Amino acid sequence: MNTTALPARTEVAIVGAGPAGLALAVTLAASGIDFVVLDKLAEGANTSRAAVVHARTLEVLDELGASEELIARGIKVTRFAVRDGARRLLTVPFDKLPTPHPYTLMVPQYETESVLLDRLRALGGDVHRPHEVTSVVQDEEGVTLTTSTGQTLRAGYAVGTDGMHSTVREASGIGFTGNAYAESFVLADVVMDWAPGPIEVSLTFGVAGLTVVAPLPNNHYRVVATVNAAPETPDLAFVQQLLDERAPGQAKVTGLAWSSRFRVHHRVADHYRAGRVLLAGDAAHVHSPAGGQGMNTGIQDGYALGQAFATGQLDGYEARRRPIAQRVVAFTDRMTRIATTRNSFARGARNIVLPLLGHTGLPKKLATELAELNYR
Repeated sequence: MNTTALPARTEVAIVGAGPAGLALAVTLAASGIDFVVLDKLAEGANTSRAAVVHARTLEVLDELGASEELIARGIKVTRFAVRDGARRLLTVPFDKLPTPHPYTLMVPQYETESVLLDRLRALGGDVHRPHEVTSVVQDEEGVTLTTSTGQTLRAGYAVGTDGMHSTVREASGIGFTGNAYAESFVLADVVMDWAPGPIEVSLTFGVAGLTVVAPLPNNHYRVVATVNAAPETPDLAFVQQLLDERAPGQAKVTGLAWSSRFRVHHRVADHYRAGRVLLAGDAAHVHSPAGGQGMNTGIQDGYALGQAFATGQLDGYEARRRPIAQRVVAFTDRMTRIATTRNSFARGARNIVLPLLGHTGLPKKLATELAELNYR
């Protein structure tokens, strides 16, 4: 933890030290631009929200000098399997994609943050903790940030990478248009015997909702599922029952590392810039976890914004990144609605059509979209 006093001034103040904020900081550090990263937590989170790092993000991490270490900490998965119960409907392959990383890397978010922080420190930077920003006021000359302890930081620009409930976004007056899904989501990291094994990510459709099971390092699995009414902290028995109902006979849960319940929104900021205030990551866009796009889009935001600062092309940042967020939100929303439909006719049609589409160019198209290679 860096408890040193805040400097009086910097060129770029980054509020939030998640993946997007760290990617921005590393990009600025590599470009020699002065910055300060502030985060309200005393230390980085040690729980695992996002767990998927797609090919385009790995290409960005190549540029930042952070991919090799992250790859060493993760598991490479070359396909997603779409199922209805135990029946396989479609396989989405990643191993033929035109990229140096023809796979999806499964790795807990705290590892991604750890690798980015190590890279930032190697470049001479760090995160200032704990500093909760409570006020962001801009004028023609710059931005003044005030923390909960009354400290102030003067910056040329302020960037909100402080999540869905962004203080920076709210202070800027930028709207956050969208809605919440009716269902809640359960997230759990477990140790279990899983019949499909650790070679693929399984997206399972069902009347009860969408269930995703993905391998993680150290023989763990990530389980994400839509649930009408879930306990705040699902226990092992709850996760076992959920999998028994949705993937009968395929899972035996023997350990629970951690779990959570959360609501999911699909929203995009009305703008990515208001004067000297800019947004990236979850402060700019949130959406369904289907496909694991969120952290990836955020890291790419951070890199793109850092390059925009380095090249003096800030005016082009929103035009470049906001349409991508709109596309990701629309894509993940379609995936979620297709997966969670309770209309019996729609489910039947879906389960007939998807296997047929497996013999077309759709699987490769889906893999390219999920890998975010269209966003280069």
